[in-house]
Amino acid sequence: MFKGLSAFALTPMDERGIDMPALAQLVQRLVAAGVDSIGALGSTGSYAYLSRAERAQVAALAVEQAQGVPVVVGIGALRTRDVLALADDAQKAGASGLLLAPVSYQKLTDDEVYGLFQAVSRAVSVPIVVYDNPGTTRFEFSDALHGRIAQLPHIASIKIPGVPADAAEAQARVQRLRAVVPAHVSIGVSGDALGAKGLVAGCDAWYSVIGGLWPQTTLAITRAALAGQAEQALELSNRLAPLWAWFQQKGGSLRSVATAAELMGLVRSPCLPLPLHTLQGADREALAAMLKTLDLA
Repeated sequence: MFKGLSAFALTPMDERGIDMPALAQLVQRLVAAGVDSIGALGSTGSYAYLSRAERAQVAALAVEQAQGVPVVVGIGALRTRDVLALADDAQKAGASGLLLAPVSYQKLTDDEVYGLFQAVSRAVSVPIVVYDNPGTTRFEFSDALHGRIAQLPHIASIKIPGVPADAAEAQARVQRLRAVVPAHVSIGVSGDALGAKGLVAGCDAWYSVIGGLWPQTTLAITRAALAGQAEQALELSNRLAPLWAWFQQKGGSLRSVATAAELMGLVRSPCLPLPLHTLQGADREALAAMLKTLDLA
């Protein structure tokens, strides 16, 4: 479950509620493609914008539509009390794993983050993925803290925010983390532009945003990298260089991936929670034109 491609799905919605039929279709596409696991209610799934009841609905639908493919459900929230409630909801829905980011308004300390994971690990019965996402949480994990948390019960994987672009530095980064966590804890890379480099550098999994929309393309990269075909994996990733450059230019992938889902007819417009918007005008036209040049599936 914590190796290979974990594809993170959008949660399509408007101000009236979640588009459950569209969400079901997105999950079904991932199942048909053969992804190794499905991520629900990650950052791409807009978890922070949803109520507890809405998150429970999304988790239940994702598990139902996954047809036995493991579903990892995001449970991040500001208060430990709420995280524990969300963890309970996700487990009752049948989640195979839980994705936990140290969400905060007041910046957290190392001990506070450790205490959060300690409380959750004691309360749950399914594996936990440590979601290291400093761009959103403003919290930066040290390798030492990762090592402490990884000793807790039920910690099964660490989702790191990319690796250095240089191959040797990327391998060294993964090796440093590997040296401080137990062997059963997998290391997964996020930041799609560096997905192939992370896998080639020794990561076990790719926690992918674009995998939620183009699973076959992402699977081809993942399978090549994990089979030791580094050159092929990097070449397949390099073919998507215009997309990686676009994400960097736009400050992230969420709005662009959501816009692509609208352009592909997979979701209605609008599909993001206000105040977020998908791309419009010249940006929308430019993205549509670029996507026509890429072999995405």
